[in-house]
Amino acid sequence: MAKRKKGQPVNGWIVLDKAAGMGSTDAVSAVRRAMNAQKAGHGGTLDPFATGLLPIALGEATKTVQYVMDGEKTYRFTLRFGIETDTLDPEGEPVAQSDARPDDADILAAIPKFIGEIDQVPPAYSALKIDGKRAYDMARAGEAPEMKARQVRIDRLELIDRPDADTAVFEVDCGKGTYIRSLGRDLAQALGTVGYLTALRRTRVGAFREEQAISLEDVAQLGHKPGGSRGFLAIEAALDGIPAMALSEVEAVRLRNGQSVPLLRKVDLERIADLKDGDELIAYCGGIAVALARYGKGEIRPVRVLNQ
Repeated sequence: MAKRKKGQPVNGWIVLDKAAGMGSTDAVSAVRRAMNAQKAGHGGTLDPFATGLLPIALGEATKTVQYVMDGEKTYRFTLRFGIETDTLDPEGEPVAQSDARPDDADILAAIPKFIGEIDQVPPAYSALKIDGKRAYDMARAGEAPEMKARQVRIDRLELIDRPDADTAVFEVDCGKGTYIRSLGRDLAQALGTVGYLTALRRTRVGAFREEQAISLEDVAQLGHKPGGSRGFLAIEAALDGIPAMALSEVEAVRLRNGQSVPLLRKVDLERIADLKDGDELIAYCGGIAVALARYGKGEIRPVRVLNQ
């Protein structure tokens, strides 16, 4: 006899405004308990010292997590010049110092070097695995993990404030896998000094925006049906920009059973007019998302069935 899952079958996304000091895994656990959900996961780790958007998937929404993790992100960060810490954030110990302080003109001149596809070395204190071990575990144990450079994408980097000579505030739009702590370190070095992040806030993750976010305290006030209040969104909210297709009950049953749905009749031409082979789409029936599907050769095939 199968073991009964604890909690309720809650399906949807919580757009959490994570507070500083809480780890992403702890935040997921707290939301799962507050919603009494059977299953939960997050759409991209956020450093404990950081604040801002941590999208948390509940139930069937966990099947769409990868779409959020692959999405573009926006951060606002404060870079403190003159000191570098081993963690590249306020929680670490100083490892380098410099008396050099860049002026605004220096910063504006350096920014273009960080736009586009760039090579970046991740921080030693990160969750990346090296030979099966987390880099941060190795660093805390006194080992020196070998962090290899990898390519990341920066679409926008903008200086938005200069509170004083020691600090500068930036906004950045970036692709998957970008470490903002590393970006701060590398920017400071390009300016002839050293630096670390004193503040970091994520304001956008994929389709999710800052105005949709709610605090952990507010999560407990939510009901179990998405769409009824700000902060608890339907599964398909993570799939903004993916085409949608309405199905009949018969077609929906086929997809739910893992079968393809042929679209070869004349009446189907309008439904597939904007699709090409390989395109992904969201299949709906009666206003409910049935599955993520892929179109090809005159039919759609289920990629991930959504049981809700």
